[in-house]
Amino acid sequence: MTDKTAPLPPSRPRRPSTVEFVAMMATLFAIMALSIDAMLPALPAIRAELSPTDVNRVQLVVTSFVLGMGVGTLVSGPLSDSLGRKPVIVAGGLLYMLASLLGWRAGSLEALLLARFLQGLGASGPRVVGLAMVRDLHGGREMARIMSFVMTVFVLVPALAPLVGAAVMALAGWRAIFFLFVLFAFLSTAWVTLRQPETLPSERRRPFRPGPILAAMREVLTTPASLLAILAATMVFGMLFSVISTAQQIIGEAFGKGAAFPLWFALLALGAGTSGLINSRLVMRHGMRKVATAALTTQWGISLVVLVAFLLGTPDLPLAFALYMVWALSVFFMVGLAGGNLNALALEPLGHVAGTASTVVSALSTGLSVLIAIPTGLAYDDTPLPIMLSAALACTFALAAMLALRRNERLNTA
Repeated sequence: MTDKTAPLPPSRPRRPSTVEFVAMMATLFAIMALSIDAMLPALPAIRAELSPTDVNRVQLVVTSFVLGMGVGTLVSGPLSDSLGRKPVIVAGGLLYMLASLLGWRAGSLEALLLARFLQGLGASGPRVVGLAMVRDLHGGREMARIMSFVMTVFVLVPALAPLVGAAVMALAGWRAIFFLFVLFAFLSTAWVTLRQPETLPSERRRPFRPGPILAAMREVLTTPASLLAILAATMVFGMLFSVISTAQQIIGEAFGKGAAFPLWFALLALGAGTSGLINSRLVMRHGMRKVATAALTTQWGISLVVLVAFLLGTPDLPLAFALYMVWALSVFFMVGLAGGNLNALALEPLGHVAGTASTVVSALSTGLSVLIAIPTGLAYDDTPLPIMLSAALACTFALAAMLALRRNERLNTA
């Protein structure tokens, strides 16, 4: 007879379906895109209220968030290896929501920038740990398949975020956008908390120690191939954030299309998403180096042609706007083809410390890109010229880093 008093074996938590898991991860990744892109339509109103005498400083609303993301990435990944994935996602979500409330109450631009930096710190948790969750549950081609689905869903967010931000602002003012952030973070964090079982069991966790992070950073910075790939990635993301932080001023004010700005920006965002899907096929045929180098070379040529056109004399307004949009779309498209490949190239020589090194590489390439985006945005002079010139120089440095990377590989294989 069966002993009915014997304890039942512990049941494993039921995992969500693949469709739900993909949607869940996409919402975690989307916090970053929503936080940047939904704020863009609000920049003129923020400028008028908090920085009327220094109009270019309002672009720091974008770059301060990116800086917080870069700093937070250094900590959130290792913390999740020690405490588990879900606690770090919840803690990041709570910090993000608190920072959003601080942004809503900000009485000065400096207070708003601090709130945005804290938002970036909080958003790094869901972004980095969401990727770790995918890696915990899937490997190899299956992980690539899941990530391609996640990124396909994710593409919709940067395309729609300015429209949503503009709609919220029209109803209740720019400060109400921070309540949108709170709501989105609450729903995504609660979804993961209630529906997704912990993916890192206690026996696989590692103590949190600064030592391994510092050791990985030292190894990254002393490995020439990784350092060159990080330099190229920093230039690429610097170009991207320079375009994003100035897009509203250029499209809305320099070209007088403020009312339609969310639609024009959606076109740029869809370009980036499309190139990411194309890259997933090209990289299997041609490899990371060739795809990234070809994308940067093409971008350098487009930037040079458009820059010369503006330097020779500003074209008439419709032609100037068309040239700017083609150029900006090419930047977004290039990032989709080169960004992920450059991060992968940076990690290629560091397989023995891949987990911690990936955190260091992401933090460096994201955080240092702000050093390009901030001065570029502050140099804005009511024309696209400073941004185009900065992007052309950054692209030149990125290409030089890729050529040096190629020479380094030849020396190592000789």
